[in-house]
Amino acid sequence: MDEDEKAALTEAIRNALRMIIDPEIGRNIVDLGLIYEIAVEEGGIVRIAMTTTTRGCPASDYLKDAVSNCVWYVPGVEYAEVRLTYEPPWTPEMMAVEG
Repeated sequence: MDEDEKAALTEAIRNALRMIIDPEIGRNIVDLGLIYEIAVEEGGIVRIAMTTTTRGCPASDYLKDAVSNCVWYVPGVEYAEVRLTYEPPWTPEMMAVEG
């Protein structure tokens, strides 16, 4: 898998993750800035670092499971690992500007 293929797979994953809506805020998790990293490795191995709007968020398990399930359906993904982190803590400034 060359760098162009990895970049294309990363973008496909990012687009797929836009279908997941944060139940509290009502916007997708990508535009909210909850996805910190999407790393694509050889063989279609994907590692995602994400956060939630607050530590102890009642939707944490739901969102982490939704990300994991969503990524598995992207063509080219052979393995997906989702890690929840709170470093750095999420702030509203991380949201994409609407427009």
